Amino acid sequence: METKEEEVKVTDEKHECNCKDKEKPCECHDKSKKHDKHHDEIKKLKEELASKDKEIEEYKEKIRYNQAELVNYRKRKEEEVTNRLKYANQDLISELILILDNFERAIRLDDNNLTDELSKFLKGFKMMYASFDDVLKKYGLEEIEAEHKEYDPNTMEALMTDSDKNYKDGEVLEVLLKGYRLKDRVIRPASVRVNKLDDEADNKNNNDDKGEDINE
Repeated sequence: METKEEEVKVTDEKHECNCKDKEKPCECHDKSKKHDKHHDEIKKLKEELASKDKEIEEYKEKIRYNQAELVNYRKRKEEEVTNRLKYANQDLISELILILDNFERAIRLDDNNLTDELSKFLKGFKMMYASFDDVLKKYGLEEIEAEHKEYDPNTMEALMTDSDKNYKDGEVLEVLLKGYRLKDRVIRPASVRVNKLDDEADNKNNNDDKGEDINE
């Protein structure tokens, strides 16, 4: 009868490693293959996880971009609605300005003699003009101050030029047609006559005079 020690020895002999024998793969060989297989699977899973993380970041970036676009779109729409409400009467007021012009042309016909029939007739026009002008001002209409101001292409339109040494170069000499703002928007630029001093011509004339003095 075999003892326990002998049984263990026999068992060990039966499971002796045969790695050196290629024709007889052993258990340790199988464990090595399984380990390599598990390692490849883990590596593949890590690569897939990294790819998914990259996709998630791309989706997050798209979401942030779309959210920013939505905010900007809302701001633009709110600004458009605000401007529509702010300048809702622009077309109407632009037409009423033409009537205001006609009032002013009629008033300019008045002379210094306030007792004649024309002055008496225009007195009513002046009262209507003043009331009409006040109403338009309540709705945000503002006259552009231009006479004897520096020419501003943003609020004025130069229809004529003149040269007057008593005024600065670029100064508005005369307002031909009044300009107006509606709140902070120019709805009609002022038509003006602008002073234009020819400095180059003056310098040329001075140089010619000096040349003649030298020749003499």
